[in-house]
Amino acid sequence: MNLLIDIQAIWDLLTKPIFIVIYIAAVVLLMLIIVISVMVNEHRFSSLSRRVEKSVEKTEEAVEKGEKKTSRFDMLKRIDAERAADRASKRPPKPYAENITLKGLCNAFRNYAAGTLKLYYDIDTIREFIAGLAVSHIIILQGMSGTGKTSLAYAFGEFLGNPSTVIPVQPMWKERSDLLGYYNEFTKRFNETLLLQKIYEANGRRDIYVTILDEMNIARVEYYFAEFLSLLEIPKAEARKLEVVSDRWDDDPVELENGRVRLPENMWFIGTANNDDSTFAISDKVYDRAMILNIDAKSEPFTTPVKRSVPVAADTFMRLAQDAVNGYQIAEETLDKLHKIDAFLTENYRISFGNRIMKQISVYLPVYVACGGEELDALDDMLAKKVLRKLETQNLTYRVSELDALCEMFNELFGQERMRRCLKTVRRIARNS
Repeated sequence: MNLLIDIQAIWDLLTKPIFIVIYIAAVVLLMLIIVISVMVNEHRFSSLSRRVEKSVEKTEEAVEKGEKKTSRFDMLKRIDAERAADRASKRPPKPYAENITLKGLCNAFRNYAAGTLKLYYDIDTIREFIAGLAVSHIIILQGMSGTGKTSLAYAFGEFLGNPSTVIPVQPMWKERSDLLGYYNEFTKRFNETLLLQKIYEANGRRDIYVTILDEMNIARVEYYFAEFLSLLEIPKAEARKLEVVSDRWDDDPVELENGRVRLPENMWFIGTANNDDSTFAISDKVYDRAMILNIDAKSEPFTTPVKRSVPVAADTFMRLAQDAVNGYQIAEETLDKLHKIDAFLTENYRISFGNRIMKQISVYLPVYVACGGEELDALDDMLAKKVLRKLETQNLTYRVSELDALCEMFNELFGQERMRRCLKTVRRIARNS
């Protein structure tokens, strides 16, 4: 009963006219605060919108002005400007070693790597490397990690006085734009990669340019490097044109013709490859076009004085290689032995040398000999890497006896255990089968 009386008393108090007035005033004040808040926020939003619009207008004006004042290829145009400045200053041309021989080149490079960089390589490895450069513009360095694959390519650039360009291949690469760059529609600029700059720069120079594709098979080589593989097959160097953009602007760089740049003949691509679970197998398409160098062990250190770099022009190197080919004829007896091996492999394994491999042999052997090596060692190297390697893709479980017969043929044709690399390759394949 008392509780009811208390509630009634409170109700009577709250319903008095004075409290009703207070309620109405509070509601009006709250509504006024809400209206003022909305108006302030609208003003702020309107000011922000105007600032954004002005910022966009300024950006667009800057882009429009940039299109008129500068090219979409900033770095390539800078190379043009540097060349023009060199011509205006009439600087003397860069001196090159003109009287060097291929044998002298191999020895000088090996000694430079050891004496200056503390990198040690067998002379046979250096000969294979130099002879490989004469055969193809694509070299694949294979072997265990830590054996000096990347270092060899790096050392060669230092030796020439034109540092190598290292391109770390990324796992997601799938097309040539990953190597050359792409056009940005918003900035109206082309995102120029280091490789594109070096390709453009190499077109106006005599230097040998070395591009290292580090861990090249961490992505599929036949995808991102497909256009390069095709162009390097074209016999005439001047016809090897890379498409950079699909149109032409009046202020494009000088050497960019209708959006295309020439793939320079003085540039070599050297890829390092590891064979593990994180990499892709390199296809025959790539292997057939490239020269392969296996570096499976570290070489013993040796003492040699510190040597200076020896700048060798690309045209000088190619002339030396061509002179070696012209001045050396592979013995008819050697060619006859090759035909016998070819017939055996074709009949038993459907593997043939093919025109490309025979052409490579016809260049590799003379250049390797000019580098100071022996013809038989060069032939052993080529057959093991370019021909017998293809046996690994076949199922030879029930054909081991034929592999034994192949070893016997090598011994009969070339002498007992003379073709060491070929015999080692065939015996390894037999064991794995």
